[in-house]
Amino acid sequence: MSAAGSLATAGVGAAGLATGCAALGGAGWSASYPWLLPLGGVRLEVDALSGLFMAVAGAVILAVAVYAAGFADGPGSGALLPCSCAVLILVPAAASVSTFLLLWELMAVGSLVLVLGEHRERRAVREAGVWYAVMTQLGFVLLLAGLGLYAARCGGETFAALRAGASGMGPLSRGIVFVLLALAFTSKAGIVPLHAWLPRAYAEAPGPVSALMSATMVNLGVYGIIRFGLDLLGGGSAWWWLGLLAAGGVSAVYGVLQAAMAADLKRLLAYSSSENMGLVLIGVGAGGLFAVDGDRRLAGLALAAALLHLVNHSAFKGLLFCAAGSVVRATGGVRDLDALGGLRARMPVTAAFFALGALGAVALPPGNGFAGEWLLLQSLIHGLAVPGVATAVVLPLAVAVIALSAGLSAAVFVKALGVGFFARPRGTAAAGAYESPPPMLAGMGLLAAACAGLALFPGVLGPALDRVVRVVGAEPPLGGGAGLRLAAVSAALSPLWVAAALTAAVVGTVTLVRVVARRPRRTGARLWDCGGGAPTPRMAYTATSFAEPLQRVFDQVLAPEQDVSVTPVRESAYLVERVRFRHRVPDRIEHRLYRPVLEAMAWAGRSSRRLASGSVHLYLGYGFFGLVSLLVVLAVGW
Repeated sequence: MSAAGSLATAGVGAAGLATGCAALGGAGWSASYPWLLPLGGVRLEVDALSGLFMAVAGAVILAVAVYAAGFADGPGSGALLPCSCAVLILVPAAASVSTFLLLWELMAVGSLVLVLGEHRERRAVREAGVWYAVMTQLGFVLLLAGLGLYAARCGGETFAALRAGASGMGPLSRGIVFVLLALAFTSKAGIVPLHAWLPRAYAEAPGPVSALMSATMVNLGVYGIIRFGLDLLGGGSAWWWLGLLAAGGVSAVYGVLQAAMAADLKRLLAYSSSENMGLVLIGVGAGGLFAVDGDRRLAGLALAAALLHLVNHSAFKGLLFCAAGSVVRATGGVRDLDALGGLRARMPVTAAFFALGALGAVALPPGNGFAGEWLLLQSLIHGLAVPGVATAVVLPLAVAVIALSAGLSAAVFVKALGVGFFARPRGTAAAGAYESPPPMLAGMGLLAAACAGLALFPGVLGPALDRVVRVVGAEPPLGGGAGLRLAAVSAALSPLWVAAALTAAVVGTVTLVRVVARRPRRTGARLWDCGGGAPTPRMAYTATSFAEPLQRVFDQVLAPEQDVSVTPVRESAYLVERVRFRHRVPDRIEHRLYRPVLEAMAWAGRSSRRLASGSVHLYLGYGFFGLVSLLVVLAVGW
């Protein structure tokens, strides 16, 4: 990436970070530019909710700009990357329907062009671009329909008019608007089953673009749900949030299962994003459910937990994708874990950064993902006291989903670290890998510092999160300080003391072992190898073999496909010339949901060719029939 492009992108990120932090501190602002857009103009307004998403996006963009400077011919070497980043920061600041739709579409088009950066080199990039374009445009159509209906019912397009007119809408209209908007926003967040674009786009995009999309763009789907569902629509009905809870739970479990089966490093991280955004959606759904029931304290606690996990996810997932991009760059494009190995010795700094990000992703102390999930569990457990059959059934299931996803996530990143970084090299590309240049390491270092700070001092976000939940009418649950102390319920957590205790335990154990075992070690003696010789890399665990026990446990959910073909020797049916074994674990939802739809569309396209007979009279008849049908629909609807 050029120096000018990197500086411009870093400037955009710094501006977004400063603006967001100012809004989180209580300095909101608004602006109107009627000459920029016909009819409605452009309206911007920043409050604490907008400021949180702007600050997170700005911080990630700043780090990725430094990282991208290490690419000699990186993505968006001109003005595209800084312009796309500016749009990402401005989306949460939109204060009218027309402004929001304009910025949302600019964000989608800009990210699509960035994903297609290497479309001339690889066909898979073009296929990923088609999937992403179709899914994002379908989401835009749903968004356009939902916001159009909302604005028409309220008699205005500004967010202030929408907020004021929501109470006058009927339950059916509000429910339709929420469903349309929720489908559009969950698609952008990569929630199952609207996630089909995500593993393709993340895997095929350049490293900096993958980091930006996973750490900033998917967050905007969560922002849309909170802004429109809780703020503008006022909370609505309980079934809205029960549906989001269910979608988040399914996405968390299914995403982590697909990540456990994936051997492609970037697809593994992509499915992990679906899992983590599912956890965030569980918190948002629980917060909405508690708000509908009138418990503002628990609503604030659940929302704060969801937003804290979202911030942590942006930090560790941005770091993980940057580390994965460094691996792909150093190995000449190799992403298959089964073909990697030995990277810890050849890329020690990148390996350390990946390990730090993985520690955050598994939600174990002292990783930065632990605080958000602990807070989420606290909100769900204390929410069991809320009366109602729905909470009594749904919340225990949500707790079980979080526990299951955390356990499977540990297996996922043990596989990624053990096979990709700590095993012996399995190919010439891995054996010839080299460490990334200083700008890339500096960018990853910024994200690693953010992970460490959020892991040890999560309480510094307490006042900011309190202001954010106050925007949607919930009661602030947190206070300041290094740890987390809950005002809504009796619970506290100090990750700094947890980290200190773990460090002391490790150091004490190592010291004790060295003191007790003072006998000199033998050197120069060969280990008994059973006569088989030294083990080769082919004898070590691969990512596929590591995941095989989990695949057997979840066989009914994953539905793996395998085929064995035996080719006998031509002269004898008893001698075998070749045995070929194929095994794959496809995305079952994509296989069962999207493939029939695509086949039906292909059939409709082939069948529609008969309509194009070349007759002008027939074409005039089509136009006349369409016009009459439209007039009939308008007459009946009016």
